[in-house]
Parts: sequence; C-alpha cells; structure tokens
Amino acid sequence: MKRNSLKVSMLLLLPLLMLGCSGGASSTTNSTVVPTAAATPSDPKLDKGVGPVSSLALQPINPSLVKDGEKLFEKSCTACHRIEKRRVGPALSGVTARRSPEWIMNMILNPSEMLEKDAIAKELLAEYATQMANMNITQDQARAILEYLRTKEDPNAKD
Repeated sequence: MKRNSLKVSMLLLLPLLMLGCSGGASSTTNSTVVPTAAATPSDPKLDKGVGPVSSLALQPINPSLVKDGEKLFEKSCTACHRIEKRRVGPALSGVTARRSPEWIMNMILNPSEMLEKDAIAKELLAEYATQMANMNITQDQARAILEYLRTKEDPNAKD
C-alpha cells in the first residue's frame, strides 16, 4: 500500500517539478510555443527542406554533370532565374554556399510542398511574391542542375 501511495505522490509532484524547471511559466502567459519539429535550423545550410532528397554526399565537381546541368538550367530555369541578377526569382550565384544540397534539390523537385512547409522557402515566396513552378525535373536532372550551380559561387550574393 505504501508503494502505491508513493507512486501517486510522485505522479502528483511531477507536474510541479516540471513547472519549477520551466522557470515558472504558466498557461496564462502570452508566450508562443513552437514545436521543435517545425523549427528551422538557425543555419540554413542545415535545413534539408521537404521532399525526396534527405541526404546527399557531394563529391568533387563532375564536369559532365555541370555541362548537362547548364543545358537544363538554360532550358528550364532561365525564365525566372539568372545566375548574377534577380529576376522573377532570386539570383542563384552562391546558392550552394547558402543552402544545403538537399534543400536545393528538394526546391527544384518539390516546390509546392517546400513553399507550403519550409520556412526558408516561405520567406523567399514572401520576398519574391511568385511561387516557383514545378518543372517536372527528375532527380538526376536536379542533381545535374545542382552540379552546375556549384560552379557559380558568390557567397556574398543575396538569395
């Protein structure tokens, strides 16, 4: 009987201990609690975005992929993007220094869901006021475009 009353006492004290550890915050404060899963990493290079690419290990630049990526970029991306200057969408010079390779590929492959769920993509949408179109690029094609963008580094360029 003593063991059960001890368990009940502990269960009643646990919320009080948790309240004490939280600095005394109560439900009547105006603070907003953001779930950890929805939080954006403070370093945009750690954000992998939303889509099929969850991990990508980059190797030294592949000239063959760069060539294919340049052709694909010219065909599919230049209506909205330039490397050195802003158009409908952001200039892409240095994008690989600002974003993770997974984020870039997921933005190419999955723009609608990225713009709906990814904090950085939402910020870009707010700034440019134009939703990125889904160009029906395959994962291999997106990888080639990424490789081309890796050759266009300018870490001082803005989104």
